[in-house]
Amino acid sequence: MASDETEGATPPKRSKLGLLVGLVLAVLLGAGGFYAAYSGMILSGSAESAHEPPADDSGADAPPVAFVPLDPMTISLAPGAGAKHLRFQAQLEVEAGAEEQVAAMLPRVIDVLNSFLRAVEPELLADPASLAQLRAQMLRRVRIATGSHAVRDLLVMEFVLN
Repeated sequence: MASDETEGATPPKRSKLGLLVGLVLAVLLGAGGFYAAYSGMILSGSAESAHEPPADDSGADAPPVAFVPLDPMTISLAPGAGAKHLRFQAQLEVEAGAEEQVAAMLPRVIDVLNSFLRAVEPELLADPASLAQLRAQMLRRVRIATGSHAVRDLLVMEFVLN
């Protein structure tokens, strides 16, 4: 008879409601924490700095620069490429006062850019993500061709495959 009493006394089933409520609260707290961090409500500095107007960046402390335009170039691409020509136009950002020095070297700059762009694989030219890498390579070659660091940047104005 003692064995009959132990078999009949089954423990009551635990409610899954507590587990479900805990899970929902954990998800809500996680989402709220993500939103607070992503929107800058936390970890963004003091509260006073969040309400200050942005500083006026009018460029008063920027060094003076000038731009030397390059003539538009049309480069014939290798046979078998999807496109036949590359139309390219750029400007050189130079230190103020160095425009004449760089302008005197433009034939050499154009020759270097023509040679480089002619040698680049057509697949690389067609890839939009490769423009930054191409700009860096061209700037390096322009600096070598001009023989000085007066050239600060190469600004691509037109890069069209026909």
